[in-house]
Amino acid sequence: MPLTLYYLEMSPAVRSTLITIKALGLDVEMKPVNLMAGEHMTPEYLKMNPLHTVPTLKDDDFVVFDSHAINSYLVDKYGKDDSLYPKDLQKRATVNQRLFFDCGVLFPNLAAIVGSILRQNAKTISKDKADNVTQGYQKLESLLEQNAYVAGPHVTIADFSIVATITSSNALVPIASNRYPKISEWLSKMQSLSYYQEGDQKGLNTFVAVMRSKLS
Repeated sequence: MPLTLYYLEMSPAVRSTLITIKALGLDVEMKPVNLMAGEHMTPEYLKMNPLHTVPTLKDDDFVVFDSHAINSYLVDKYGKDDSLYPKDLQKRATVNQRLFFDCGVLFPNLAAIVGSILRQNAKTISKDKADNVTQGYQKLESLLEQNAYVAGPHVTIADFSIVATITSSNALVPIASNRYPKISEWLSKMQSLSYYQEGDQKGLNTFVAVMRSKLS
């Protein structure tokens, strides 16, 4: 049976998985989930994913959710090599740390703003939420001063997760290139990858359009 991805394209988490899928050249059946219509809360979806989140991946009768877990699983099982998620324990630990940095710091900061816009109808971004995002930028800038990519000299799935978060954050709290030159340089490198354009750009455009329409 083919791989099946349940997704909402504008979601940063989903977009990181789409980048991973494109980087690996995988054939995946795509099933959109309309969160506004409550499709993620149906009994069928909840049985598959009790946390009712996207993305959710089915590989035959195996189900995994959370983009970080999905991306590492895909590379471990389907990658032609381990360059995107090294098997070397120390290199893998560094990638994992960056993944945890995304899901523990960068993404929650973004989610706090998005939640206030979508669920609380906020028309402006509060200073405290914006400050949290810029603090995340400062930490990421420091990490990128050590290496060309977030977890070392080569692209890994940590870059996929973080770039999807950061490009979304940048649409709401713009990244000043003079203040964060390393982030700006890294973004340019990521955006030059063919599979980035295929995996992230369309969903990012939708995300930006939705956020702007809600804030206007």
